[in-house]
Amino acid sequence: MKPKWAGTLQREIHEFAAGMGNLLVDSFHYLALFAIGAAIVWSAATAFIGMAAAKGHASIDDILLLFIYLELGAMVGIYFKTNHMPVRFLIYVAMTALTRLLISDVQAHHKLDMGVVYVTGAILLLALATLVIRFGSARFPSAPSDDTGKK
Repeated sequence: MKPKWAGTLQREIHEFAAGMGNLLVDSFHYLALFAIGAAIVWSAATAFIGMAAAKGHASIDDILLLFIYLELGAMVGIYFKTNHMPVRFLIYVAMTALTRLLISDVQAHHKLDMGVVYVTGAILLLALATLVIRFGSARFPSAPSDDTGKK
């Protein structure tokens, strides 16, 4: 039979260790989010300065690249606020990247082939996936998490 003080000490040690573990995980989480956000801002600023300084104008490729940076930044912001990864934003980034690929390929080669059909099919598939995700989240909303009380 364990003395009462030993059980109390064991609980206190467990609570201390759990608290320290949560602190370390949360600290790493926020540090990583700030690092990712800073990298996105840095990359977007570098791309914008390169556009303005080197070319003096922005092509449709450049504008779509800036939209990709914007969507990635919004995704980090939403994840920072809600602790949930917005999967739809990943799909939006993929759709924008494929659109950028499609435009640059058609501009560079000036010919239409099966590659164009494959890329447009992939964009259509991603759009349908977004529709399914939006329908599913509206029809079957997720339960609030324990620690934040947010969805």
